Amino acid sequence: MEYRIREIEERDNKAVEQIVRYCLKEFGADHEGCAWTDPYLGRFSQVYSTRGNRYWVAEDTQGKIVGGVGVGSFEEAPEICELQKMYCLPEARGTGIAHLLLQTALTYAKDYYRQCYLETFGNMIAAQKFYDKHGFYRIQNPLVDTGHYTCDVFYLKDL
Repeated sequence: MEYRIREIEERDNKAVEQIVRYCLKEFGADHEGCAWTDPYLGRFSQVYSTRGNRYWVAEDTQGKIVGGVGVGSFEEAPEICELQKMYCLPEARGTGIAHLLLQTALTYAKDYYRQCYLETFGNMIAAQKFYDKHGFYRIQNPLVDTGHYTCDVFYLKDL
């Protein structure tokens, strides 16, 4: 299957929200203290439309959204961005699309930030291996309060 990566559009908001919720549920993270209760789920095209904040989707040849990734800023740490809401449906995993999504996000981030931070869960083993492989290094504590207090694995990457 071939995929195309593009910036999110308003028409994609619901599909991306469904992917995020599907993946969070898959890993038992369908509860408070993580992305599950973020107030802007479903409003990605608006949230990621300002300088230094972007979201991209991966769609298949039929136009179905199968994954996405965002870069978001921190007021508390203006030289550091956060890799946000990087999720792919099971059908897209192992196809290389996650690598392309990540490269797209990091290429964009380099123009605005010195480092990229992310939070994840200890049971997302494949995701951790993916981040390790792509030059992220594990740090012991969260850098800032993202409101995702149930995340227990933290990474940083120098851009």
